[in-house]
Amino acid sequence: MRFILSGILWLCAATEILAQFTPAPQPSRAVRLPLSGKDGSGESVATQETTASGPSLQVGGDYKGSVPREGVPAGAITLTLRDAIQKGLAANMGPIGAGNAARAAHAERIQALSALLPNIAANASDTVTQVNLAAYGFQFKPPANSDFSIPTVVGPFNYSSLQGTLSQSVYDPVALRNWKARKESERSSLFSAKNARELVVLAVGGTYFETVAAAAQLDSQRAQVANAQAIYQQAEVRKTAGTNARIDVTRSLVELKTQQQRLSSLDADLRKQKIALARLIGVPLDREIVLADPLSFTESSIPEVSAALQLAYRQRPDLRAGEAQVHTAEIALSAAHAERLPSASINGNYGVLGPNPTSTHGVFAVTGAINVPIWQGNRTKGDIHEAEAALDQRKAELADERGKVEQEVRNALIELETAAGQVRVAESNRGLASDTLTQARDRFGAGVSTTLEVVQAQQQVASAERDYISSLFSFNLARLSLGRAMGEIESDLSNLLKGNHP
Repeated sequence: MRFILSGILWLCAATEILAQFTPAPQPSRAVRLPLSGKDGSGESVATQETTASGPSLQVGGDYKGSVPREGVPAGAITLTLRDAIQKGLAANMGPIGAGNAARAAHAERIQALSALLPNIAANASDTVTQVNLAAYGFQFKPPANSDFSIPTVVGPFNYSSLQGTLSQSVYDPVALRNWKARKESERSSLFSAKNARELVVLAVGGTYFETVAAAAQLDSQRAQVANAQAIYQQAEVRKTAGTNARIDVTRSLVELKTQQQRLSSLDADLRKQKIALARLIGVPLDREIVLADPLSFTESSIPEVSAALQLAYRQRPDLRAGEAQVHTAEIALSAAHAERLPSASINGNYGVLGPNPTSTHGVFAVTGAINVPIWQGNRTKGDIHEAEAALDQRKAELADERGKVEQEVRNALIELETAAGQVRVAESNRGLASDTLTQARDRFGAGVSTTLEVVQAQQQVASAERDYISSLFSFNLARLSLGRAMGEIESDLSNLLKGNHP
């Protein structure tokens, strides 16, 4: 009888063991990187190469938008260039998105680290259970003519437990490399976030100068309208006096209307340009923006190409991000190879177990395990090939990025040199055109010329003013572009705007 009862208890215990049995943990797998290390959005702030009308700034993607600032005082907003850049760095969607991407990369690194740290848990339970022995194949036939029998259903019976568990990876080469890969990915994302700030400085600075140039063009056009109005009135006076033909009056009136139409167009362009600037920096669109810093020209030395390139290779955050992406891919490839290595872990628990919470006894279990991969259906081989492809792609992208950086530096130096020369020529031409207009108006007043000569001189003045303002904008944009190309546009903004270069 004792033997039979012991068998029943053993079967009940086996039932619990089967119920709590968990399969051996699967070995860690190398982190699977996307083929490309780029985020897919590409840079959305860039200067186009010089054309007949001069360089231009193109801003797209997230960099065109911002989070509107709250609590902005009512009335006009006066902005220096530095103010606008600081507001843009705080509110523009480019740095905000890149900063959140860096936070996500940090979270992924923490998650990867959790595979190397101990997992500790505690649990308490009170169980009421009933076991069907027949379901496990237990069959007992008592002797004939015997009153003894064993039920096929045991229970219900109760037990309580309180235990703590510990699971620790002792040696997992794949998990370790995965953590290092995530650490490099986080480092790359931090460089990408810095690169986003550099792009915002270029976007806001270029748009600020573009808006200042539009305001200067508008002021110049107002002067042209005033000149055209004076010439028209002078032509009317001379016609009334009989010393001037009607065609001179008509010609001067046509010129006046043309200048007024151009003034209206420039005024609309300036208002739209201010709205675009406000969107970049998070300023309410219904506020008037007053720009405090004018376009300026400062004679400065242009750095040597080799020195500028070496500085760019050291400082460009997008280049540093690409280097970190290559290192990430190298670690991921090492992790894929490490999938063939054994790993070791330890698991344990300690607690109390008994028929009820007041009647318990200490129980514990400690298990050390070594997992040796033998055959996984070529999964490891596939992971290695995939990691090699990602590494080759990222090396190619880094080489391309270095070429792009060199191209940007060389183009920026050419743009700066060209723009400086254009400013000098435009400034000289501006003075000559002004003198020509003065002489033409004196000759017209003396009756020795017609309004044709005056109108032509006025058009030359207008063209010279536009060229001068455009050359100043090109020069200031070229300085910003060079700072961006060398990776110092945010850290050394003051010196860049003063024209000081390394």
